[in-house]
Amino acid sequence: MWRHAIKPRPDWERIVTEQGLVFPVTELPDGTSRPYWNESAWYEVTGDEVDALEAATEELWAMCVDAAGHMAATMSDQRLGLPPGTMDVVRRSIARQDPSLYSRFDLVYGADASIKMLEINGDTPTGLVETGVAQWRWLEDLMPELDQWNSVHERLVAGWRRLRTSGATDGDELHFFYDLGEGDSYDDGEMEMTAHYLMDTAVQAGFATLAHPMAEVGWNPDAREFRDANDYRVRNAFKLYAWEQMLAEPFGRHVVEEREARPVNWFEPAWKAMLSTKALLPVLWERNPGHRLLLPAYFDDPGDLENWVAKPLHGREGDNIRIHLADALEDIEMPGSYGAEGFVYQAFTDVPVFDGNYVVIGSWVIDGEAAGMLVRESDGPITDYYGRVCPHVISDALSPDDAQRQAWLAERVGPSAPTPNR
Repeated sequence: MWRHAIKPRPDWERIVTEQGLVFPVTELPDGTSRPYWNESAWYEVTGDEVDALEAATEELWAMCVDAAGHMAATMSDQRLGLPPGTMDVVRRSIARQDPSLYSRFDLVYGADASIKMLEINGDTPTGLVETGVAQWRWLEDLMPELDQWNSVHERLVAGWRRLRTSGATDGDELHFFYDLGEGDSYDDGEMEMTAHYLMDTAVQAGFATLAHPMAEVGWNPDAREFRDANDYRVRNAFKLYAWEQMLAEPFGRHVVEEREARPVNWFEPAWKAMLSTKALLPVLWERNPGHRLLLPAYFDDPGDLENWVAKPLHGREGDNIRIHLADALEDIEMPGSYGAEGFVYQAFTDVPVFDGNYVVIGSWVIDGEAAGMLVRESDGPITDYYGRVCPHVISDALSPDDAQRQAWLAERVGPSAPTPNR
């Protein structure tokens, strides 16, 4: 993999904003700003590198689904720092074999071609607009003769269509709810933007949709059902709202206590809470010791690790991460509000650095299959709120025609899409 400098398109900020990326720049603490969508650089990968990342992503996905079933069978709410009753909801979700739509791995791709999993966001991943729209349109504008590892949009539409036609939903109505945030917790529209992009892909799959903030969802105690902002029953719902947050609120207790007359079909399903907690990391290592794609990880303390990273179970965007290196004078610690729920300790690994940028690969799984990548840059070894995203190009592959794309979409890299064990 190589990083190349390039002149951004004239009026690039307007272009990507009109494509749906509503926060193309990031405001810094000193009042200045810098591009979040960074098209002053692009990353070159080869077809062989993409094949390796694709195969690794699907192998990791199968291991994560297996680990989710194991966690549901053996772990408690208290152990995982979850609201009371959460694991009962998770177990019911697994017993129903609730289908999933998407997840995103954060991977390190080393100079020696090694691939290591840092973590996975299986509940509320963002970055879809950047991957499926902004970087694809960038490629079409600047290098239309070349290709990208990027079937995100097509696979989202196909995934929604499968859910709609397979009986996984109650009819063709689908709500989209998101955490709008208030005050300091406002995310510049990231959740809202992602929900509306996913809503667009669902419409293309044949759903009738409505989106609004999760705070506007109500409960009708007489009918024992959730209602939207227009007082219509919620049958099927996609939410960008973490399960551990939802089930801790009075709103979520209706789910925990099984008060619904006809339960909502939630996407992502409750078992994906197991793929949102960092507790997954030591479980993966325990069930797959020494695996080439994993880093050693443990609960509660670093064990025999000399260089390690402490991660809060429910942490996001690098908050409260602590890096300990045996030969360093002091640890690197990030601020934040997480950690009371507990920590896991993962072996430290060097993140590749290109022109001063620390690089992590965001690798997508959609409808059980690897679907594409996004390059994420940061100023240090911890990817935080001030990180950037860059497009990529497969340098030894020409842009496929429609027939080739459809053939690739029909192929699988790994085995049949796994489901968590009951």
